Amino acid sequence: MARGVRDPKLDSKAAREKLEPRGKPYFRKLDPGLHLGYRKLRGGPGRWVVRLYDGEQTYTVETIATADDLSDANGVGVLNFWQAQERARKRRDAHAHRAAGKGRFTVAAAVELYLESLEARGKDPTDTRVRAERMILPTLGDLETAHLTTDRIRKWVTKLAATPPRLRTARGKEQRFRTISDDHEAVRRRQSTANRIAAILFAALNHAFRESKVASDQEWRRVRLFQNVTSARIRYLGVAEAQRLLNACDPDFRNLVHAALATGCRYGELCRLAVADFNQDTGTIAILRSKSGKARHVVLADEGIALFKRLCLGRAGDEILLRKSNGAPWGKSQQIPLMVAVCARARIKPRVSFHALRHTFASLTIMNGAPLAVVAENLGHADTRMVQKHYGHMSKSYVADAIRAAAPRFGLQSDQRVTQLR
Repeated sequence: MARGVRDPKLDSKAAREKLEPRGKPYFRKLDPGLHLGYRKLRGGPGRWVVRLYDGEQTYTVETIATADDLSDANGVGVLNFWQAQERARKRRDAHAHRAAGKGRFTVAAAVELYLESLEARGKDPTDTRVRAERMILPTLGDLETAHLTTDRIRKWVTKLAATPPRLRTARGKEQRFRTISDDHEAVRRRQSTANRIAAILFAALNHAFRESKVASDQEWRRVRLFQNVTSARIRYLGVAEAQRLLNACDPDFRNLVHAALATGCRYGELCRLAVADFNQDTGTIAILRSKSGKARHVVLADEGIALFKRLCLGRAGDEILLRKSNGAPWGKSQQIPLMVAVCARARIKPRVSFHALRHTFASLTIMNGAPLAVVAENLGHADTRMVQKHYGHMSKSYVADAIRAAAPRFGLQSDQRVTQLR
């Protein structure tokens, strides 16, 4: 392993806190033609980027991970300065092999190529990278794509479905798993998870095939995933439950929960909001970076406008909008134990996750008569397919009104008796 390069401006969280946010990364040379950069963002963790020299005075700059500014480094999606150096050198080597046409083209190389394409299209590849590095690469990563068979993929998917969900495990300790039952719903959830992970593998292999890195796509095209396992029952709160939940929260967490119920935004989207992202004149908040990589404006109702007006009162535009009581921003996964506690205090059974607040916003809004397309746009979906799949049955215009208007009438009154024929 190459020796790590020190940099007093980048090698610690405390040093990086002193840097000014800017669009151009702060770079540190690691090797000839290889630089590691740190992009300081306003109101959130920074990003590690790698700059590779392509020749003829041209460079390739790619984001490789999130910096450990707010969360502990995990060696996967969140890296410290030293781990980022190792990732940068691996990225440099992969580029060199592809450019020279040398080496084996493995599943790991196909996944890396796919992650680069996601980034080039403006999408955040962090979640996909974490899932791939945990669930795909340990088993299939070193396998050459030319040796990837239908039977091998089927066995891998079957094993995925039989693997229970992971529990948070201390670094260096043996991975712990959740104890689950074998009832129908538990089996469905595991099979659905296996399908989602397999979809990442197939997307990477298909991208490699389109880029002429793989000769044929027949082996994975023959694999059939688990059928009829994606339709989960959406858990959402009623108005009374949501009110109890809000009353059970401490003030700082109540603001976060209230914002989620008023907007349908994801936890990460809310944590990144700055005061300037709220537009009082239009009654909207700007989500500048979302899961899809596309910005959007979320329209607020009167209650949401009043909430954000109160939160923004007398504050500078570049301040983080939703903060903890000590003034610090909310960090990754910090909402999880708090949701467990407030659900217990509010007697919410079964308890819900923070993401269920997004379902609550969508479900109640649609049941109040909002068109599916409008809700889909506010949630940040590209079209209505996901909203229709999960919430379409709740829409008055989607099912209830149509059935009631089109169902046959037989001219009978509710109290009218029918004479039996003999």
